[in-house]
Amino acid sequence: MSSFVYPQAERTAAVDHLHGRDVPDPYRWLEDPEDPRTVAWSAAQDTLFAEAQQGWTAAPAFAERLTELMGTGDVSTPYWRGERRFLIRRLPGQEHAVLLVVDADGTERVLVDPAALDPSGTTTLDGWQPSKEGDRLAYLISEAGTEESVLYVIDVATLERLDGPITRARYTEVGWLPGGEAYYYVRKPHPDTVPEGDEQYHRRVKLHKVGTDPDADDIEIFGEGQPKTNYYSASVTRDGRWLTVDMHAGTAPRNDIYVADLTASSPERPALVPVQVGLDNLTSVAICAADSPLAGSALIWTDREAPRGRICVAPVGDLSYDNWRELIPEDPEAVLDSYALLDGPELERPLLVVARTRHAVGELALHDARTGEKVGEIPLPGLGTLFSLSTRPEAAHELWFAYTDFTTPTQIHHFDARTGRTTLWEATPGEVEIPEVRTRQVTYMSKDGTAVRMFVIDDGGSEPESESEPGDGAGSSPDSAGPRPTILYGYGGFNVPQTPAYSARILAWVQAGGTYAVANLRGGSEEGEEWHRAGMMENKQNVFDDFHAAGDWLVEHGVTTREQLGIFGGSNGGLLVGAALTQHPEKYAAVVCWAPLLDMIRYERFGLGVTWNEEFGTAEDPEQFGWLIAYSPYHHVHEGTAYPATLFPVFDSDSRVDPLHARKLAAALQHATSAPIADRPVLLRRESEAGHAGRSVSKVVGVYADMWAFLAAQLGLEVTRAGVEV
Repeated sequence: MSSFVYPQAERTAAVDHLHGRDVPDPYRWLEDPEDPRTVAWSAAQDTLFAEAQQGWTAAPAFAERLTELMGTGDVSTPYWRGERRFLIRRLPGQEHAVLLVVDADGTERVLVDPAALDPSGTTTLDGWQPSKEGDRLAYLISEAGTEESVLYVIDVATLERLDGPITRARYTEVGWLPGGEAYYYVRKPHPDTVPEGDEQYHRRVKLHKVGTDPDADDIEIFGEGQPKTNYYSASVTRDGRWLTVDMHAGTAPRNDIYVADLTASSPERPALVPVQVGLDNLTSVAICAADSPLAGSALIWTDREAPRGRICVAPVGDLSYDNWRELIPEDPEAVLDSYALLDGPELERPLLVVARTRHAVGELALHDARTGEKVGEIPLPGLGTLFSLSTRPEAAHELWFAYTDFTTPTQIHHFDARTGRTTLWEATPGEVEIPEVRTRQVTYMSKDGTAVRMFVIDDGGSEPESESEPGDGAGSSPDSAGPRPTILYGYGGFNVPQTPAYSARILAWVQAGGTYAVANLRGGSEEGEEWHRAGMMENKQNVFDDFHAAGDWLVEHGVTTREQLGIFGGSNGGLLVGAALTQHPEKYAAVVCWAPLLDMIRYERFGLGVTWNEEFGTAEDPEQFGWLIAYSPYHHVHEGTAYPATLFPVFDSDSRVDPLHARKLAAALQHATSAPIADRPVLLRRESEAGHAGRSVSKVVGVYADMWAFLAAQLGLEVTRAGVEV
């Protein structure tokens, strides 16, 4: 790239005066994608990227291997309604997963195939919910990555469309009433009825009757007078008696819950009684069925007075906190993620299946549902992640759950509580030769002395066996497989854990001869809500310190060198690596900053930003402004600094994190860096008709092949090992 130059970006005198401080914003104009200067600059960045891409010789090999590794396909746990079961499956070669139904006679049929709806591959299935009887299906789809879901209802037997399109249904769940003639859902208001810029807010819970006009006939049941940034969900028990409304304040780690008895008040005017309001914790309520041995009770998961989670039980007639009885206490080391009730008449006693995560590794235990006593464990295939617990109300002695780890594609397992046996129910449909890798879980110390865990994945080097070695690796000797080009990945926010999971991107990098590390940073939920809060708001710098310390550990223990260490993160993880590269540019050789959040002073003005202010803080508050300006990556770029090579993959239809963040930091880095473009380029990779989350397989392969080829070129990975050849 010796002959390349960065596109010119005008530096203006734009400045904000906030809380007695001047905050320069020289690239404010890049916030507007329609500004002619932005259009021209973006086109020039496209040209620069295309020219640089020509030198990444490993891209075709990575694309081929990623395609092979994603050829496992996907599968979900079954979701039972009567004698029908619903599931998601993606076959090898399919661009998107398909929603299927299996009828009582075993016939399997396609209900929703995004590729059939849109052969271009840009339509995604965002959610779905069968009616109580399983004869109707509500589903949501969106186009071009926008996540602006449209709701439809079809007849499961005939596929006839019965309802929809209902627009403005983004992020809604569907709470069906028995009979399938009506459901509760959440809808945004018409844009003409709210102030400009508020189109994503002011959601309301509504009752909708199938086939009626949603604009004229829907009945609003909740949301009036509540904060505009609230999210809601509504669910109805199987017998139709109880309605639960859950209200979240944006993405804050707290919620309010209301319950209504629909036999004592009408579905159109439910008398909602508060269970929890105005408290700083998360709680969920599940009311036991009328034919359950626990009838008349509600099971309550909560982190109230238990940051790692516990389960309580209370009489459904009075769910006030004074009536809660602790059933499953908090474990001092494991996070209680979810549970399922097995209460069929075939069992001697009702059982609770409790799923926990112990230091990022999943486990399943059986407890007596009346006393809480632990009575057994359900063994898992390995040290991995379990999710999507599913039961069958008509046969409530059975449990299905999904399992995965770094080398195991998603498997669906079946547990029969009558026999205590666990069997493989369904594996992913494609057969793929998965490379042998070694996974270690190590422990290192962060800046403030906090112990943080990290998974390190490689091919084992000279060691012949692939094995998992959970535990404390802080004092281990220099790595026998390194030093190697290494990608360090982290997220560290929004209570999202980083647990073992099958990943084509990880395996492709490791098989090519590199090492991949996943740090369990504060801000996630690996160690419970206290771990989350230790990495949010005024504590956000802890996340960055944890990440820097992870990189230091990898270098100090011979896994890699500074010249071979790359970092990768997306969304909130993009903020993470943006802060990493601006705080310690000398520590990293290359950065991939995917769909990032980077201007933390103005982030609330765009996309869904204002819903995140209880994770990060708001610049409107003087104290919180101080937290934000202290680390905001865009505001900590200094001229004459040799910044790492940096690639910003962004997506034009991203309606969560606006690409303006990447544009502004890319321009700032290109202006400021003293590193030659030939050695450490700063590049923007734009993609149209793609958004923040779901995308087709080919789009996933395309962006990761470019990212990995970029990192391989910068970190010195010669992609000639383990069957991946350039």
